[in-house]
Amino acid sequence: MNETPLQTTPETDLFSADFLLGNVGAPFIIGAAVGFFAKKMLKFALFIGGAAIVMMFVGEYYNIINISDVQLQSAAETVAKGAKDSGSFLVDRLTRITSKGVSAAGGFFVGFKFG
Repeated sequence: MNETPLQTTPETDLFSADFLLGNVGAPFIIGAAVGFFAKKMLKFALFIGGAAIVMMFVGEYYNIINISDVQLQSAAETVAKGAKDSGSFLVDRLTRITSKGVSAAGGFFVGFKFG
């Protein structure tokens, strides 16, 4: 029986620090940062959008403007669709960072959760 150890290089050794940092660690951190930022920007956009809607309601109360409920719902649906498209774009782009893409996408969802 031949008991010579198998020589591995850092590129093929799945448990080496270089491989794990480059293929698991760094993409996860990038995904987490993007997810955290996306959640903060979503909260900020909702804050600004809510303030604009309240101002429109106040204007309607004082008979300055007239707001149709159908138009308001249509605008909200358009904004929701845009937010969904933007989120799917970010996840799609993050999955292309590594060959598997799981680490970056997982980081995105973790960052989004903590954002």
